[in-house]
Amino acid sequence: MNKVILTGRLVRDPEVRYTNSGKAVGTFSIAVNRHVGQGQEKVDFIPIVAWEKLAETSGNNLSQGRRILVEGRMQVRSYEAQDGSKRRVTEVVASNIEYLDYKKDSDDGAEGTNINSFGQDVFPEEDIPF
Repeated sequence: MNKVILTGRLVRDPEVRYTNSGKAVGTFSIAVNRHVGQGQEKVDFIPIVAWEKLAETSGNNLSQGRRILVEGRMQVRSYEAQDGSKRRVTEVVASNIEYLDYKKDSDDGAEGTNINSFGQDVFPEEDIPF
């Protein structure tokens, strides 16, 4: 089974292009933390490719720094560079992208809400309806 699920932050805004046949293809990278032991972390920069509607949606709604979850498959492909050398690329082909934080709304100055804040509100027992 070839299934990948990653959570990370966009390194830069997605780049959306169109193939000769008119299909949208979006490319971007996400920074993913990796634990290496004893409380230390390293960051991996993972290239992501999205196609058609998912590519267009990503290009319109994602921006550098946004925290996302990407679900897809790992792909390894080879190609010949302009200088004639052979290159190999490992990338994730996205099948689903979920936004883990909210985009800042420039109209009202709201800071946005992070999904990690779920469950952090503490209410007095008398305010709980059950």
